[in-house]
Amino acid sequence: MVLCGISSNGWHEKVVENRDMSTKTKELQYLGNKDLLTLPKTVFLASSTIPPDVVLRCYDWATGEHEGCVVSGFSSKLEQDVLHFLLKSKTPVIMVLARRMYREIPEELKVPLVQGRLLIISTSTAIRQSRATALARNRYICELADRIMMVGVTENSSLYALQEQFRNKQSTPF
Repeated sequence: MVLCGISSNGWHEKVVENRDMSTKTKELQYLGNKDLLTLPKTVFLASSTIPPDVVLRCYDWATGEHEGCVVSGFSSKLEQDVLHFLLKSKTPVIMVLARRMYREIPEELKVPLVQGRLLIISTSTAIRQSRATALARNRYICELADRIMMVGVTENSSLYALQEQFRNKQSTPF
């Protein structure tokens, strides 16, 4: 079932999906250019602890050319830095929040939204991101992905189980 409504700014659409045909309904909210979902999608996920040499290689990757768009939650410090570089380079971006949709759009995101280079998806109605909502969000974006890049993942990382589950979609840029 899909329910849509456009807000006064013309961007917001609320969609209720029953993705797995179970009785559990998942609510997703979209803000921005939904056509980005049709592009090839590279997911970028980074652990919270990354060696400095890997950080620099991630920055180089972020400023390079990308086929399609880059998808992430942009939660960790490195993911936030990568988002900054991607937005500067004009790369299309899908940002997936593990919390409710922004009430006020952060300044850095306004121009890319207007230019159609950004889609923000909210996967939760929670006020703040939690470990549980972040795990659900990361699983969702891995399911969306054509290609997944995970950086700094160890056996103790919350990303480790996803790395194992989605090994067939993974690539290493450096």
